[in-house]
Amino acid sequence: MDRLQAMTVFVTVVDEGGFASAARKLDLSPPVVTRAVAELEERLGLRLLTRTTRVVRVTEAGARFAEDCRRILADLQAAEDAASGTHAAARGTLVLTAPVLFGHLYVMPVLVDYLTRCPEVDAQCLFVDRIVNLDEEGVDVAVRIGELPDSSLQAVKVGTVRQVLVASPAYLQAHGRPDHPSDLSRHTLVARGGAPVEVDWQFQEDGKPLHQRLRARIRTSSNDSAIAAAVAGFGMTRLLSYQVADALRQGTLETVLEPFETPALPIHVVHREGRRATQKVRGFIDLAVQALRAHPALR
Repeated sequence: MDRLQAMTVFVTVVDEGGFASAARKLDLSPPVVTRAVAELEERLGLRLLTRTTRVVRVTEAGARFAEDCRRILADLQAAEDAASGTHAAARGTLVLTAPVLFGHLYVMPVLVDYLTRCPEVDAQCLFVDRIVNLDEEGVDVAVRIGELPDSSLQAVKVGTVRQVLVASPAYLQAHGRPDHPSDLSRHTLVARGGAPVEVDWQFQEDGKPLHQRLRARIRTSSNDSAIAAAVAGFGMTRLLSYQVADALRQGTLETVLEPFETPALPIHVVHREGRRATQKVRGFIDLAVQALRAHPALR
């Protein structure tokens, strides 16, 4: 087995978490997979994996080598695609990531449209409320909300969202509309987040940050449940504008304290392929950028 094949086998073992599952994915026998990794370790003079009867774990050196292998294999695939004309036809598996609710509301409709247009492309969606490392998790395209740190990723801005405080018309009629963030201490609050009873909500006044430490009656890990509690008239909640866009449009929620909102957050579509992006990636990005920029909830 040559070096590139051995690299492919090794990366598959790391990604699949075992020799048997890697063998099934590559349609090879387990002994062939085991031997390929052993020969690779012997050539490098390094222990890449630690093996027990139940678990295969990658060593620190193995993790670094796996990342290098992925980059080399991706570069090779890009070169082969360019030479064979693959850039002219979208095919393969597109791996996407986005925040959970954003993925459900905005990315999935674009993806369905894209896959309908490109029958030779499949997709894998990783919709999670955390920052996904595109290289480590093999992701082609990500949607990121917030300022981007400096990185080697390519980014296209597609819109903005705001941090908004919302309540139902029934709640505001019963309890009044606050005029200043300091008034919130007299209101019932629903917070999106973890365990602490007090939450630190940041506003802005005269261009300066204004922090309010407030007690939340409900703290929930789910955006949907915070919205449901607010729509039911239980209290006020603070979320991103896209998350409550439907409720605002339907009139079941209203924004309050708009003059004290913090600056809007940018939304970017990011990827890691640069100018050598395959048509699979380029085609989806072009469609996503066009659709997201046109969406009224993201302006």
